Amino acid sequence: METVDILKKVRKIEIKSRGLSNQIFSGHYHSAFKGRGMAFSEVREYQFGDDIRFIDWNVTARFHHPFIKVFEEEREMTVMLLIDVSASNHFGTQKAHKEDVITEIAAVLSFSAIANNDKVGVIFFSDIIEKFIPPAKGSKHILRIIHELINFKATSNKTNISEAFKYLTNVIKKRSTVFVISDFMDFKYKKAMQIASRKHDLAALQIFDIAESRLTDVGLIKINDPETGKEHWIDTSFDKVRKTYGDWWIKHQEELKATFNSAGVDWVNISTNDDYVKPLLKLFRMRESRF
Repeated sequence: METVDILKKVRKIEIKSRGLSNQIFSGHYHSAFKGRGMAFSEVREYQFGDDIRFIDWNVTARFHHPFIKVFEEEREMTVMLLIDVSASNHFGTQKAHKEDVITEIAAVLSFSAIANNDKVGVIFFSDIIEKFIPPAKGSKHILRIIHELINFKATSNKTNISEAFKYLTNVIKKRSTVFVISDFMDFKYKKAMQIASRKHDLAALQIFDIAESRLTDVGLIKINDPETGKEHWIDTSFDKVRKTYGDWWIKHQEELKATFNSAGVDWVNISTNDDYVKPLLKLFRMRESRF
């Protein structure tokens, strides 16, 4: 893609994602993703009903009557986007490829974050860490992220989500809100995700294409695995073949749900055929209901 075309696409995504962030997501984002904790604000005299656990005993001893510490929520957060750039995300049979949906969602989340005065960082991963953009603030930083999302070419086709979680745990020391955006066509990341979720606040967004969830009767077709390069012939005219594949997809989704639940990770799945606004709002409201 030429530089001019890339800049046009960046601008188009910026306009759309800014609009969605300002009109729809900012309020939900603010209440769904809390700050990293409570920061000391001041000391004041104890009042009836105050929590005695917050009594400041040094000040109380000095003035001979009780004072308590007052805390305020620390709103500023660090938001990390773990973005799957493996070859399986080049796939799409409906309105867009998975990678296009990932780019738009990442842009919306980024603009929602900076509207809340949060820092945003990105980890691009395949089966290796492809690129790390340290957390920072500002529209210029977000536009750089969008540009990278559009123009980035991974060096590997494969996927290893575990490596992304391990890198996150090692590199990002401060507790952060982390969005993992992937098709989750990987199976050995449960332990690494559980470790990461103890340190960070994780949310998972599974991006899939409807053709990945079921086979339709189109006769004999050749399927190419973009991550391994292997090709397979499948006769979709057989009911048994379509049912076997459908059963596999259902089992895969059930296993995903169990994996996320075991790690305490909120998640939604988003089809390339559907508007991603509703699933994102579902994720935000899911979290709002707990606070």
